Amino acid sequence: MWLAKPVYEAVPLSYIGFGLLAVGAAWRASGYRQDIYLVIGLASIVIGVMLWLKRHGHRASRSRKRFDDAD
Repeated sequence: MWLAKPVYEAVPLSYIGFGLLAVGAAWRASGYRQDIYLVIGLASIVIGVMLWLKRHGHRASRSRKRFDDAD
């Protein structure tokens, strides 16, 4: 599945934003809902950061490779 570039670039940020909202909801919730919101929120934040780091690392390696190939 192909996504438009602006949508593709916004995916990690949307995961992080959703995670922050869920953690905020956990702060206001009580009982078992608080645990569920907290787990979902933290998992979303971790997934968003992992996606961002994977993309950043891949782009950095590609630019390094192009620089090395230019010699």
